[in-house]
Amino acid sequence: MITDTEIKIKGIQILSQYLGDVEAERFIALIQREPFDYTKWHREQDEPLSVEELSRSAMALRNKNVE
Repeated sequence: MITDTEIKIKGIQILSQYLGDVEAERFIALIQREPFDYTKWHREQDEPLSVEELSRSAMALRNKNVE
């Protein structure tokens, strides 16, 4: 198991890699501004997705927005 600090560092690295530094900062600001309960959101989804399916869907949406 990795430490909380390691999770934070990896999370920032991944956000910056996929969103860029500016959008990663915007994402963090949005999360801090709006309370978000991932567990509740996930339970409310009509079709529960595996992590792999969720990742593929997110990457497809990202690629669509980049074009």
